[in-house]
Amino acid sequence: MMLIVACLATAIVVAGCKKKEQPATPAPAEPNKTVSAAMAAEQTMCPIMDGNKIDKTVFVEYKGKKVYFCCAACKATFEKDPEKYIAKLPQFKQ
Repeated sequence: MMLIVACLATAIVVAGCKKKEQPATPAPAEPNKTVSAAMAAEQTMCPIMDGNKIDKTVFVEYKGKKVYFCCAACKATFEKDPEKYIAKLPQFKQ
């Protein structure tokens, strides 16, 4: 019985982090040259589940910068080994 409950709990957590299909967005005809560096470094995708949009309510502060995630499970994964994921984050690129 405990095994069934554990499996169901795991399935619920994993289901919350499924990769979501993103609608295709057409590329702009000409790049916007007035985009500031701060806007260019804005994180929009989860570093754990590539392709998932972030939820601004799920984040951690790492090295003085906020890192956002799509769900709490991804936040926990990041906290175990943050250095593994910071290369994917625009706020840590120079």
